[in-house]
Amino acid sequence: MKCAFITGITGQDGSFLAELLLSKGYKVAGLVSGKHDIGDQNIRSFKHKLILETGDLLDKKSLEKIIIKHKPQEIYNLGGITFIPTSWEKPELTFNVNALAVARILELIRKHCPKTKFFQASSAKIFGRPKITPQNEQTPIDPLDPYSTSKAAAHFLVRNYRNHFSMFCCSGIMYNHESEKRGLEFVTRKITYGAARIKLNRQKELVLGDLKVKLDWGYAPDYVEAMYLMLQQKKADDYILSSGKLHSVEDVCRTAFSQLSLDWKKFVKTDKKYFRKEDVYQLWGDNSKAKKILKWQPKVSFEQMIKKMVEYDYKMLKDLSS
Repeated sequence: MKCAFITGITGQDGSFLAELLLSKGYKVAGLVSGKHDIGDQNIRSFKHKLILETGDLLDKKSLEKIIIKHKPQEIYNLGGITFIPTSWEKPELTFNVNALAVARILELIRKHCPKTKFFQASSAKIFGRPKITPQNEQTPIDPLDPYSTSKAAAHFLVRNYRNHFSMFCCSGIMYNHESEKRGLEFVTRKITYGAARIKLNRQKELVLGDLKVKLDWGYAPDYVEAMYLMLQQKKADDYILSSGKLHSVEDVCRTAFSQLSLDWKKFVKTDKKYFRKEDVYQLWGDNSKAKKILKWQPKVSFEQMIKKMVEYDYKMLKDLSS
């Protein structure tokens, strides 16, 4: 039986990946903090099938103990700080968790289990202000904030270890991917949750930033399938993981509110304080390499994804009141 170790197992991607690997007959171990985890509800239905190990990405000793214990065939590093405003508030912590932790794990693999395959969750934000649209794996890396800088450092570390030590390690350069498990601080979930609250008369309006901003949005379960496929290849490499399509924040509003038979224009307001300078740069991924080599194809459309999120939020909120 193959063993996989997942950091960030209680998060959106980690929980979906854990479910996928369990369905394929893997033994799945995951890193948890030991405190009450805010993402615990994401794994509640199959928690009994997991091996949850207490540790911390900042603590090399705890990571070493886990890796020696399980000697996993695959490690997926999905943990870390993912919200850009937080990275400005805590830049040192962001770099420690998102970049130095990758160095720790790679060194532990090299020392204890050099045949282990490693996946790093990279981000399209590493491209900063891309001059090439859509972006591909050769697009220059030019980060704009502490979050994307930490991700860029981790991205280069993975490449360094792959080239210098011939280790099987790779980065999935992931564009925005959403789901019912997405945090409420992210705009898609803010919209679907807000629309559901408005439908249930618990909220009168939804205040957002620039509605014209366009992003490459995909469905998270599709992306974790690509992560798995990357580690099943004979050769390690980096891949763009994206939907390959652009949609605006306005498109999210229109789709979400129409699912609830509401006119979004009557409820959505904008406020300049939510506008972000970096939002004007178009991050749009060319996923042709992943399609060709991994035989990967996003299955859930943008509209289907937003509808799933709205249905989940509406049912959850309605059930809470009953």
